This record gives sequence, C-alpha cells and structure tokens, in this order.
Amino acid sequence: MRIAGLIQDSIVDGPGMRFVVFAQGCKSCCEGCHNPETWDPNGGREVPVSEIIEEMLSNPLTDGLTLSGGEPFEQAADCASLAVVAREKGLNVWVFTGWKFEKILNKAKLESKVRKLLNQTDVLVDGRYVKAEHSLSLKWCGSKNQRILDIKKSLLAGKGVLWNEC
Repeated sequence: MRIAGLIQDSIVDGPGMRFVVFAQGCKSCCEGCHNPETWDPNGGREVPVSEIIEEMLSNPLTDGLTLSGGEPFEQAADCASLAVVAREKGLNVWVFTGWKFEKILNKAKLESKVRKLLNQTDVLVDGRYVKAEHSLSLKWCGSKNQRILDIKKSLLAGKGVLWNEC
C-alpha cells in the first residue's frame, strides 16, 4: 500500500485512541487541504499491508482505525484489507473521504473493492474540504459541507444518515 504516513495514538481523527493510516494519492486536490503532500499518487512510501496491520495491532489501547489521506477510496482494496482485520479485532473503522456517500454507493455497485471498504466502514466523514466553509467549531470535520455518516444506517436507508455520537 502506498501511504503518506501512520499515526499511533491519535485522539483527533475520530473518538478514542486511534491508529491512523494516511493513504497516498488524491485526485480531489481541495484548495486549503491540510495534507497536500498526500496528493501525488507516486509520493509517500510503499508499505506491505501486513506491516501496517502488525503496527495497528501492536497497541492494546487502540479503539479504532481511521483511514484518511489522500483518498482512501483510491486504494480501496488495501484499505478494505486493513478494515477487515481491524473489525475482526474489535476496532471500529472511520474513513475520511472527499467523495460523497452517494458517489461511493454508485461505485460500490460496480467495483467490489469499493463495496468491500464501504461495508467495513462504521463511520464515514464525506465531502470535499471547502475552504470557504472552514470552521474550527466542527468536531471531526474541516468544513461545514462535510457529513459524519453512520454507514450501517446509511446502507439500509440507501442515503446518507447522520451519525449520532453517544
């Protein structure tokens, strides 16, 4: 998998203590993106998925896996492999994407790797970052147009259903 980086013990990329994988490569190139170094699909470094899994499971205090980027859905197969193991180990899975849920749902009908990643996702933060809608008051999002979706409920409804933090 081509990654921009890994973070062990993040508390800002979803609830609890999280292991974060920053996928390398993003075609969205949002103005004001806080990770523009992740855009180049040839940047970053290549790391075997097995090594990422080993590092993810090395900390017994980890609550969840966050897939960010770059764009995780541009490496859907590898991200899905990570998500499968995370869920098998009792971790929740958050995915941050510039794609809207509706686009992902349509692609999932055609591409099994996209469908697999979507099905392994608990919470999806969707939508391009829009600099004009930036707000520091948002929890887990960078701009007001982005949504935090409960994917199980969204898949059942066939449309985006907001996640309710409990």
